[in-house]
Amino acid sequence: MNDIIHLLPDSVANQIAAGEVVQRPSSIIKEMVENSIDADATSVKVLVTDGGKTTVQVIDDGKGMSETDARLSFERHATSKIQKASDLFCLTTMGFRGEALASIAAVAQVELKTRRKEDELGTMIQVAGSKIEKQEPVACPAGSNFLVQNLFFNVPARRKFLKSNQTELTNVVADFQRIVLVHPEISFSLYNNGVEMFHLPAASVRQRIIDVFGKKINAELLPIEVETSLVSISGYVGKPDSSKKKGAHQYFFVNGRYMRHPYFHSAVMKAYENLIPMGEHVSYFIYFAVDASTIDVNVHPTKTEIKFDNEQPIWQVLSAAVRETIGQFCNVPLIDFDVEGKPDIPVMGTNTSIPHQPKLAPSSYNPFKTESPQPYSQSNGWEKLFDKYSAPVSKDEEIESLPAQMNSWEPTENGNDTAEDNHLQGSIWNGVMEKGGNSTPFDVTVQKFQYKGRYIVLPSANGIMVVNQHRAHVRVLFDQNMQCIKSGNRPSQKELFPIVAQFEKADCVVLEDLMEDICSLGFDLSNLGGGAYSVNGIPVGLEGIDINTLLHDMVVSAKELTNDIRRDAQEALALTMAENAAIVYGQVLSSMEMECLLRDLFATKTPLRTPDGKLIYTIIEDKSLNELF
Repeated sequence: MNDIIHLLPDSVANQIAAGEVVQRPSSIIKEMVENSIDADATSVKVLVTDGGKTTVQVIDDGKGMSETDARLSFERHATSKIQKASDLFCLTTMGFRGEALASIAAVAQVELKTRRKEDELGTMIQVAGSKIEKQEPVACPAGSNFLVQNLFFNVPARRKFLKSNQTELTNVVADFQRIVLVHPEISFSLYNNGVEMFHLPAASVRQRIIDVFGKKINAELLPIEVETSLVSISGYVGKPDSSKKKGAHQYFFVNGRYMRHPYFHSAVMKAYENLIPMGEHVSYFIYFAVDASTIDVNVHPTKTEIKFDNEQPIWQVLSAAVRETIGQFCNVPLIDFDVEGKPDIPVMGTNTSIPHQPKLAPSSYNPFKTESPQPYSQSNGWEKLFDKYSAPVSKDEEIESLPAQMNSWEPTENGNDTAEDNHLQGSIWNGVMEKGGNSTPFDVTVQKFQYKGRYIVLPSANGIMVVNQHRAHVRVLFDQNMQCIKSGNRPSQKELFPIVAQFEKADCVVLEDLMEDICSLGFDLSNLGGGAYSVNGIPVGLEGIDINTLLHDMVVSAKELTNDIRRDAQEALALTMAENAAIVYGQVLSSMEMECLLRDLFATKTPLRTPDGKLIYTIIEDKSLNELF
C-alpha cells in the first residue's frame, strides 16, 4: 500500500505560516520594526509606496547581522530571542517565534542589507518565494535595511483581497502609531510615496503622544500612576469633558507591547460612568508593567491578545487608579474669603416683598406671517423642500403617490430585512387592499401627535403606527445626501468668517482621498498645510451645527470601513452628515412638520430602516391591542 502522509516542502509550509503572520503591508512593518527595536536601534525609518502594496522598506541603526546570521534569519523558527521552552514564560523581546522573516520571504521579494559595527563590509541577500536568489558582500551603513517588494506576488488570491492604497496606508499608520507610542526613547519617521508623514524625535511619553496626535490632545490628558506588588500602571487618561462618540484614541501596553483587552477597557469606562454621555468614549494611553512570568504572550500570531494570571485584581487596581485621577481633576477647592474686619452682609428676610415684573399681553400681530408658512424652520436646519405638500391632496392622488416598493418590497441597503420587516411591510399593504385601494394605509393627514418629543403616533389601516422622528429624518436626509454626491450640485453657503479645522496627519490622508465627495455635499475646504483646513463654505441647511466635529466624524466613519468600495465611503459621509443634521429628540414638531416628514419618509425606497439598519417605525396591530384588555 502506498503511503499518503508526507512532509510539506519548506516553501509551502512558509506560505501557510505567512497566512497568519503576514496579512497585509502593515503586518510587515510591525514585524520588521519590532526586530529593529530588539536590535537596540535608536533610529528607525519606514518608507512605503502605494500604502505598502508596492514596496515596504525599514531602515535601522541597530546591531546588524553577520553573513551567517543574515542567511539563517530567513529560515523557519530561526531566532536569537529564545533558546528553550521555558523562555516563553519570561519574554523581554518583541519577537520570539522566528517566523516573521521566513513568512515574509515566502510571499514577497525581499532584499536585506546589513552590517555589524565591528565589520568593514556588510552582507546583501535577495530572497523571493523562500528561495535565496543572491548573496554577496556590500558596503552599507551599520544596522539593517529591509526592502520588501510586490507583496503576495506568488499568491494572486491573497493579493486580490488587498484593499485600496488609502485603506492599506491607514492600517500602516495604525500599526506604526502603536509601536512609536510605547517606545518614545527611539526616533521614528514614516514616509509614503516619498512624502514625510511623521518625524518623531526621541521624547517623553506625553510629548510622543502630542507629536503623534497633535497639540490639541495635550489639554485633554490627565496623568495616571500607581504602583502595587502586582502591577505598575502609568500613562494618561482623557478628561470627562473631552469625550466623543467617534475617534477616541484608546491604547493599552504591557511590558512595552501593544495589546487589546476588552476586560481592562471596561475598568476604564466604569470609572467614567455617569460622567460622560451614554455612547461616548474618552482617550487613554495606559502602560502596564508586570512580571513577565505572570502573562502569556504566545496566544495569537499577532501577539495582541495577552493572558494575565491576575486579571481581576489588576482590573480593580486600574479602575481605582482612573477614578482617583478623575476625582483629583474634578475636585474644586472651596474659596475661603477673608472676612475679618469686613461689614456683615444683611440676610434678606422671608417677609421682604419682591416687586413683580410687569407682563405684556401677547399680540396676535406678526409682520412676518405669510399665508403659506414654511413647514420646517430654517433655524433648525430643515430643508425648504415641502411647499408641494401645502396644497390639499385627494385620496386618489395619495394612492398614486404611494412608494413603488408597496407593490414589490426591496431589501434594505444593509441586507438586514427580517421576518419582522416583511411582516410590517406586508401589514401596511394589506391595509390598503382590505379597503379596495380607496385610502392610503397610513393617512398622514389624519390626527397625529408627538409622544415625549421622540415618536410620532398616528392611526394606520390595521393598528397604530409609531415612528421614530430622528431616525425618519436621518433616512430622508441620507437619501438626499446620496443624490447630491451623485449629481455633485448641492448648494453651498459661504462662511463670512471661515472656520479652521485641525486634523491629525493620519486623518489628512483619508480627508484628501474623500475631498471630492465631501465637496459634492456642499463643503468648500482649502488645505492650509500642517493638517489645517479652512472651511470656506458649508452645505445649505447645516446652520447651528458644529462643523468641526461633523468633519471629524465623517473622516472617522470613513476610516472605520472594512473594505474600500467607493460607494461605502460615500455612504459613510452621507450617513454621518444626516445624523448630525437630523432633528433631535425632544424637538417639538407642528402637525404640518410631522406630515411633511412622514410623506418624505415613505417616498424613500427603504422607509422601514435607517442606512445602518435601525428600525424607523413599527405598527401595533389592533389584535395586539385587544389582547391587552
